[in-house]
Amino acid sequence: MNAYLVGAARTPIGSFGGALASLSAPELGAAALRAAVARASLPPEAIEQVIMGNVIAAGLGQAPARQAGLGAGIPRAHGALTVNKVCGSGLMAIMLAAQAIRLGDARVIAAGGMESMSRAPYLLPQARQGHRLGHGRVVDAMVLDGLWDPYNDFHMGNAAEQTARTLGIGREAQDRFAVESYRRAQAAIAEGRFVDEIVPVAATARRGPTTIDTDEEPARIDFARLAELRPAFEPDGTITAANASTIADGAAALVVAGEDALRRHGLTPRARIVASATAGRAPEEFP
Repeated sequence: MNAYLVGAARTPIGSFGGALASLSAPELGAAALRAAVARASLPPEAIEQVIMGNVIAAGLGQAPARQAGLGAGIPRAHGALTVNKVCGSGLMAIMLAAQAIRLGDARVIAAGGMESMSRAPYLLPQARQGHRLGHGRVVDAMVLDGLWDPYNDFHMGNAAEQTARTLGIGREAQDRFAVESYRRAQAAIAEGRFVDEIVPVAATARRGPTTIDTDEEPARIDFARLAELRPAFEPDGTITAANASTIADGAAALVVAGEDALRRHGLTPRARIVASATAGRAPEEFP
């Protein structure tokens, strides 16, 4: 049995500590799921399972994907699964959905990814047994669970620096790529190219309730200062806060359906999932 994509939506992408910082990952996921299901022209009860990727789950409460599904109006009797494959979590969720469709385990599944890096908590590793004397240690869950290589005990940025050296990609080339990426994003926003895929999200800002409908980060870049920024991870490194991928908040979701569901609900497929695969390599060989 083939697996088809019949609906899709994403939230705007908010900057770290920015417009979407008041919302948890499941709340962002619920917004994307709700819109994806609606755009597929399906009732929520048609979704038999929710599979959502999420990496920084500390402090979110039990079963983040189920929280997102219930928030999107998916019936309580329908299951949910949270997937953690770090940067590949959302894609893995979609792969699992397609596999379940092909096996006949489900007819319609909503899948995607959700993350709020702004809401990642700080952890007190020694507090459980008590601090008997002296200073305690505070650990950033965003770094520990999302951005730290536990095998080599360094930041993902250090792994990226190693890859840049191995491939001979210098600071100037990275900065040029970053500038072009930001300019393309700014042009796409100005031309309204993202309007059809983004679902506006209600959030709480310092001045009160607001609605966010545009990616936040592209407008914040200062091209004049980009070349002046210091390396972020190594004193003589090439990766900076401007040419690295940003810390951000957001969610995206797809509706995956089988052939029986297409006929039953009169759905028009937007794409067919032909194949997928995963592979591994040494953790420090990033990406």
